[in-house]
Order: sequence, then structure tokens, then C-alpha cells
Amino acid sequence: MTPPGDDRLFIEKAIALAYEGMRQGAGGPFGALVVKEGKILGEGFNRVIGDKDPTAHAEVVAIRNACRHLGHYQLDGCTIYCSSEPCPMCMGAIYWARPERIVFATSHQDAAQHARFDDQFIYDELKLPHSQRRIPAIQMLREEGLKLFEEWMGMEEKKLY
Repeated sequence: MTPPGDDRLFIEKAIALAYEGMRQGAGGPFGALVVKEGKILGEGFNRVIGDKDPTAHAEVVAIRNACRHLGHYQLDGCTIYCSSEPCPMCMGAIYWARPERIVFATSHQDAAQHARFDDQFIYDELKLPHSQRRIPAIQMLREEGLKLFEEWMGMEEKKLY
């Protein structure tokens, strides 16, 4: 675990990364890094515009870099530092990566109010029934899909994560 006294240094680095990416025109004002035992394992800034990739948020970029560095898909014992509170997509990625904690500078409310990055509609959409969402979700071929899980559960060589 990163000593709490280092939190300020690492959050300052996340903010500096946000400035870097924003000024390069790569994407919005967001930066993130993954740290373990005081060592930066991965970092990134928002690259949505530069990479033409809606998933290239700073947190996702930093997680991908850290996982490559570690040679593993989980971030045990790591802290993720973010210039702003992670959006719903990034929070999902963070939970799947299983770090020890998250430290962030601005809240998602700050991002909505000051920079017009408002994720509230996503939180609201997820509460609605599939058919009432802005992008309707339609379930089909459930029985066929369940066969995938059955075969997965029967595989002896699978790696659980």
C-alpha cells in the first residue's frame, strides 16, 4: 500500500497528466496513475479524441498500462489516483481490476458543473428497465447464451478471475 503521505504527490501527478493530455488535444481534462508501494506502474491521460476511442479514459489507459507492467489483470495492493472521480465506465474497470483504493481530486459533480462532463444520465439510465433506456437493450436467445456458461463451468483448464 502507498503511504498516505505520498497521496498528495501522486494526485498532483494525476492532475499534471490531465493538463498534459488536455493541452495536447488528446481528450478531456483527466489524468490517472496506478501506484504500488510508492512506485508508478501505469499512467495515462484522457485519449478519447486523439485515439478516437470512447473507452480511452485516463483511468482505463492507466489500468491497461499497469496491468501490462505487472503481467496480470488485477491490481492487488495498488492505489489508483485520478484527477477527477471516475465515471461509471471507469469505476467498472477499477472494480474489475481490484485495486486497494482510489484517490481523486474533483468529484463527478464538479466535473458536471465546471466542465460539462455530466455522467448522471448514465446512473439514471441504469436504473430504468431495458426497454425504457435511451438506447434500448433487447434480450434474445437466452437459452443459447446460457450454454456458454454451462460449457465454461465444465472446462477444467479455465482460469477464474
